[in-house]
Amino acid sequence: MPLDPTADPQRRPRRVLAASLAAATVLASAACGSSHSSGTTIDPASAVPATAPLYASATVRPDGALQSAARAAGRALTQQADPYLRLLGALQTPGSPALDFKRDVAPWLGPRAGIFLGSTGGASEADVSRLLSLLQQGLLGESPATGGFPFAAHGVDGAFVLDSSDATKARSFIATQARRAGAHAAAYRGTSYQATAGGIAFGIVDRLVVIGSESALHGVIDTTAGGPSLARATAYSTLIGSTPSGTLAHVYANAGAPGRARKVPAQGLTSVVSLLAGGRPVNVSLVPSGNSIAVDADALAAGTTPASGGLLSSSSEASRAMGELPGESWLAVGLGDVGSTLGSDVQALQGLASLGGSPTGPSPEAQSSLNVKGLIEGLLAPVRALGADTPAAKRDFASWMGSAGLFAAGTGLLELKGGVVIDSKNAALSRAAVGKLAAQLRKGGGSVQPASIPGTEAAVAARLRGLPVVLDIASGRSASGQSKFVIGIGEASVEAALNPSSKLSGAASYGATAAALGAGFQPSISVDFPTLLGLLEGIGLNEDPTISPFVPYLRSLTTLAGGGRSLGGGIERFRLVLGLQGG
Repeated sequence: MPLDPTADPQRRPRRVLAASLAAATVLASAACGSSHSSGTTIDPASAVPATAPLYASATVRPDGALQSAARAAGRALTQQADPYLRLLGALQTPGSPALDFKRDVAPWLGPRAGIFLGSTGGASEADVSRLLSLLQQGLLGESPATGGFPFAAHGVDGAFVLDSSDATKARSFIATQARRAGAHAAAYRGTSYQATAGGIAFGIVDRLVVIGSESALHGVIDTTAGGPSLARATAYSTLIGSTPSGTLAHVYANAGAPGRARKVPAQGLTSVVSLLAGGRPVNVSLVPSGNSIAVDADALAAGTTPASGGLLSSSSEASRAMGELPGESWLAVGLGDVGSTLGSDVQALQGLASLGGSPTGPSPEAQSSLNVKGLIEGLLAPVRALGADTPAAKRDFASWMGSAGLFAAGTGLLELKGGVVIDSKNAALSRAAVGKLAAQLRKGGGSVQPASIPGTEAAVAARLRGLPVVLDIASGRSASGQSKFVIGIGEASVEAALNPSSKLSGAASYGATAAALGAGFQPSISVDFPTLLGLLEGIGLNEDPTISPFVPYLRSLTTLAGGGRSLGGGIERFRLVLGLQGG
């Protein structure tokens, strides 16, 4: 991170909100360095193969305004000393004792560092998830059950690529780590390095320290010998050119990179990128300030590459859908045309549920009690059926869907309102969809009965596994005559969705969201964290193992604002701004 842990112990920030920032801050966090002016001046991306599906880079020893901003954001967000040092464990290879930053790393570390996932053997979403899960555990102060070093031994192809300010001291560090790991001498294309029997490699390539899988180190050697580099790849160079000023770290993901296997659903932290950008190449930049942390996700505009959904959009329809939600909503999300993207969005949302624990869901013993995973599964069940990738679902559901909104209002379980509201392009089809969705839920084990809700044309009440409340599914019309399909938590939610007493577009929170994003952005996401945390505590879910690791960070946050705009040149930007308590 931008703070030398030996220089100012009162100014050392700790962990970030892992759910949305982990990938972008891995490298800035792992280094924990102070300002430092010398280095190789080599961009690590110039040594990374162009086929890398995931690459993160950070200024690990910033100075001036960037260092001050990072310090201020870190102080406002966190409350423990030195937790970034835990991420040094990611560099702790087999046989090595715990690393000490001042003794082991600071003497040779330069200002920039990178980490990339290789593509040899067809890197899959499972590889990305495994890598980010290990780093996520470090951010949360957990000890990975199978060890901290993410590459080779864990079946992940990739490497750290670290700028060096002192080649001699860097070689000494590499030699020591290699000896402790039991590595043997090896060479590739005239470059000497050390490698273990398990495939972990240690080397210096063009004064860059490379530690990772042996195949990834070979890829770095090939690239520096003249092979295609990520820095020169069209998508990467286009997106990196729009990186905002004040960026501390960034992560580039390309789900369509050669060799990528896309059959494994994204889970955990990978879902953050998937949720934002769908299948498009995306570059996510972390921009800290004294009272907020901004995350700018830039993606190639739909049409330049195949898209598979995602929230990353400058769509005015998404902003309009958000603005039509109930004015008292403390959580609001607007989505564009979901007829073609709902399935991908649901997959990403379901993957996010694995952030706090095993993606396999709650244990049989826990399924009878209220828990976060059960709630998420129950709430997503009908939406997943609507977005299923089958001819029947596309005919019965996707064919009539327009823009959509998600909302939550109320501070306790008894007064909680919330749901999904989808504009219909065909009233007859969306009305018929109520019965067809009810049939799908019955097949899945749910109990569904006809219901009568004022102002609706068709309605059913569903009791689903994991949910302590009834979900009402209805088709009706708003006061303006727009046909809408609603999945709501109880009748009151359906009524509020169809005919809210006030709309969010006229609420102060909507104006605050727009102001936080800045000129040109169209708001499509807003969250009030104190209300969310109060609800979780009120119903006892703040101690659920899925959510409890994040509670300290939720307490440090005020709001989340999100929205998109077009930057021109075929690039769309989606900005998330996290407001910080005490900022």
